[in-house]
Amino acid sequence: MNVLIINGSPRAQGNTSIALHQMEQVFAEEGIETETLQIGKLDIRGCIACGSCTKTGQCIFDDIVNETAPKLQACDGLVVGTPVYYAAANSTLISFLTRLFYSTPFDKTMKVGAGVAVARRGGASATFDELNKFFTVSGMPVASSMYWNSVHGREPGQAAQDEEGLQTMRSLARNMAFLMKSIALGKEKYGLPKREERCYTHFIR
Repeated sequence: MNVLIINGSPRAQGNTSIALHQMEQVFAEEGIETETLQIGKLDIRGCIACGSCTKTGQCIFDDIVNETAPKLQACDGLVVGTPVYYAAANSTLISFLTRLFYSTPFDKTMKVGAGVAVARRGGASATFDELNKFFTVSGMPVASSMYWNSVHGREPGQAAQDEEGLQTMRSLARNMAFLMKSIALGKEKYGLPKREERCYTHFIR
């Protein structure tokens, strides 16, 4: 089994990395492979609603988004970590996720998702909620922990002092590992849930 980890921080060795590393260690103990992508400093533009991906199956901007698509398709779980800016995720990360999730036509049902927010003080809950929306709109179960998935620290390295936050990360990884393994067993016996043809409506119909 494998987990794709997206680090949305522009600081490769910052507090977000410290939080995610706790999860990487637990996944290794559980026999789960991980790959971490550091995308926080990349030049990633947002979606322009051109609709090209609905015809080609990939984003019109051929960058890290298209490179990540097959990794997302192959993984059993996805972890997305971000620092908190103005009670929201790093905008570069959101541009990346918006294009990645929208442009990929493959079924993401039952891939396990987990969002991680790293904050100086406040805004972690709002950011956590923002990340979870990508998972829940895609039929992805959301892994939970012993508390909301947040770690605190301002200066680089301070997250290592947040004992409860790091414990939350380890618990999250263990719960995520259990959920992925349980889903794999369920797929073998029962298959995936039946899917209905999508019905799109809006407020003027």
